[in-house]
Amino acid sequence: MTTMNRQMVLASRPQGAVTVENFRLVEAPVPAPGEGEVLVKNEWLSLDPYMRGRMSDAKSYVPPAAIGAVMVGQTVGEVVESRHPGLRPGDKVLTSLGWQLYGTAKGKELTLIDASRIPASYYLGILGMPGITAWFGLFEIGEPKAGETVVVSAASGAVGSVVGQLAKSEGCRVVGIAGGRKKRDYVVNELGFDACIDYKAGKLLEELRAACPTGVDVYFENVGGEMLDMLLRVMNVHSRIVVCGLIAEYNATEPYGYKMMRSVLVNRIRMQGMIVFDWKERYGEALADLGARLSAGKLRYRESIVEGLENAPQGLIALLSGGNFGKQVVKLA
Repeated sequence: MTTMNRQMVLASRPQGAVTVENFRLVEAPVPAPGEGEVLVKNEWLSLDPYMRGRMSDAKSYVPPAAIGAVMVGQTVGEVVESRHPGLRPGDKVLTSLGWQLYGTAKGKELTLIDASRIPASYYLGILGMPGITAWFGLFEIGEPKAGETVVVSAASGAVGSVVGQLAKSEGCRVVGIAGGRKKRDYVVNELGFDACIDYKAGKLLEELRAACPTGVDVYFENVGGEMLDMLLRVMNVHSRIVVCGLIAEYNATEPYGYKMMRSVLVNRIRMQGMIVFDWKERYGEALADLGARLSAGKLRYRESIVEGLENAPQGLIALLSGGNFGKQVVKLA
């Protein structure tokens, strides 16, 4: 194959906010698959908040992305050459090949997907890691009960939008937090939340108390920082906080100084962080339920699409600053 591969590599580690200068677009020969491997042409790239952490060399639950290496990320694409007996050209697969147009992987490391009835990109969102994260985070840690109040930050995003819809199906009062009137209206009018607060309006605590008159029983945290501090003021006794993400803190050069941690003690709050990989042996449970709900029209889903690998850095920057609307993906082909 004479076609050249295009790759986006990590050029430098961000000091504060991510910039386009932290990336470099390079070309390399398209690799040939070895024994038991396949060559995949990537069609969609997922952009996710965790990528900011991988760009840093701070200690984390996984090793950091290496300088000069292809930036990490999930993709879906089509097998174009196979040396694996279980996969053939034309098959659609979920991969972890990162920010590039082509890549090789061992066949056993790929997941065969059905893109005949559901768009392939959905396997990076509602039927992928974000959807699975929402499902396990809410049901395994949040443990919502009918009649309880559930608050979700980043409510219009890939994870938050699913969390809220699942909580509504459990008979909960669901209140979202999002940035801007359009996102607020989408969360209420299309996703079916009972209320949504525009944090950019500057009246978060006041509106929280009005929207949650009996307090908050479950808080699904995707933001952190000042927002988490604010929610600690309205949590109920024996409430639960699912710490899924802290996007407000990812670009910070100094850690946020929390002021309301006393609430955790006084209200006996159970606050637990989650990494979705902890449930990897049980992903099938979540996907079966999410797939059934989606097919039945019980889950709504939205994507923000960036065109072209060269624009992926701008897409990630937008995601980290709240500029996306729904799941952020890059169309590669």
